[in-house]
Amino acid sequence: MNFPLIVQYGLSGITVGSIYAIVAVGFNIIYSTTGIINFAQGEFLVIGAMTAISLYQIFPLWLAIVLAVIVTTVLGGLIEVLFIRPARDASVLRLIVITIGLSILIREVMLHIWDEKVHFLPYFTGTSTSTITVFGAHFSPQVLWVLGVSAVIVAGLTVFFRFTLLGRAMRACSDDRMAACLCGINDRWMVTLSFMLSAGIGALAGCVISPVTQTQYDMGAPLAIKGFTVAILGGLGNSMAAVVAGLLLGLLEAFVVSQFASAYKEAVAIVVLLLVLVIRPTGLFVRREIGALRTA
Repeated sequence: MNFPLIVQYGLSGITVGSIYAIVAVGFNIIYSTTGIINFAQGEFLVIGAMTAISLYQIFPLWLAIVLAVIVTTVLGGLIEVLFIRPARDASVLRLIVITIGLSILIREVMLHIWDEKVHFLPYFTGTSTSTITVFGAHFSPQVLWVLGVSAVIVAGLTVFFRFTLLGRAMRACSDDRMAACLCGINDRWMVTLSFMLSAGIGALAGCVISPVTQTQYDMGAPLAIKGFTVAILGGLGNSMAAVVAGLLLGLLEAFVVSQFASAYKEAVAIVVLLLVLVIRPTGLFVRREIGALRTA
């Protein structure tokens, strides 16, 4: 394999891995405040992209994306209020089953609204034929948008959780919800906010990748599996480690595609998930039990 081809696969792996990382961060945000895995996280990406695609028929691209993120954020809050909050005293397993049911329900609703055709947003910069060449490797300018937005999301979440009052309140609930309540923090609002934040960043990621991967109503489940694998690989609740784990999984998939048939790519995440659960269930990056959002 020549050097330009190595760079090509490497860039592809990093691009896909950054999306996996964002999905995993969404998992971690909700897990940290509720202790459950939200298997509807992948649907947030699809809803965001599909909504932006529909709104783009009326509004400019940037405004369609902003409105799509807002709509999906509100939807995330409604899901928590209508389905999660009434069952807050239920077992973790029951709550996880609820999120699986929500994933299926959202998928069927999207099928009726947007049909089963493939949809996509236009490229943010240039066209589908525009390319950038680095070390002999060619890639779309949209890849830079994917990497840039992913970096901004991670940096923005880091600043939010470490330096804002609201972010610190969420971290407090993550560390000890009872103590946070005694300090006057509304833990119910913090849980709702975690769903809204998770849905919002998922919607933004979905809009950014839509021109590259295109969008279909049923692509949320595979993304959720990849994101869950990354979250487990990095250690549930450790958002910074999820970024590293996402890039690792993306590069591993790119390596498999370069050496074997592309059909084997989908098996990589399952194999990695099984190996981690069997060999190192705490993930590759051990974190102190001080609350997941502290590492966001």
